[in-house]
Amino acid sequence: MRDWLVGLGVAVVLLLASWALLILLARRLPPGIMRDLAAFVPDCVTAVRRLRTDPRVPRRAKIAVLIAGIWVASPVDLIPEFLPVIGPLDDIVVVALALRYAARRVPRDVILAAWPGEPRLIERLLGTPPP
Repeated sequence: MRDWLVGLGVAVVLLLASWALLILLARRLPPGIMRDLAAFVPDCVTAVRRLRTDPRVPRRAKIAVLIAGIWVASPVDLIPEFLPVIGPLDDIVVVALALRYAARRVPRDVILAAWPGEPRLIERLLGTPPP
């Protein structure tokens, strides 16, 4: 039993150390697409939280963004997070799909106001506004 607990403790320490290393490396990235991708998931989590509490967002859109938020926060992933570059791809795809779904049901300015990051990223994700 003790060996199992030691192994679990080592695994948790290694996981936390890998996250700290990834955060440190992400902060050192030069401006550009890689830095934008590193900031994308935290920006998505903030946008999901803001949209979930906004009264102008319909229930179905709130459910979609809530599922996306749970997906990002969940430790279970289709692609493990520790893989460089491609690790967060499943999170990015799920959140992008949920935000695009919500964008069809919510006024564009509500989504833009909820987005804390670089506006050009969310504009590109949402695509051109319908006429």
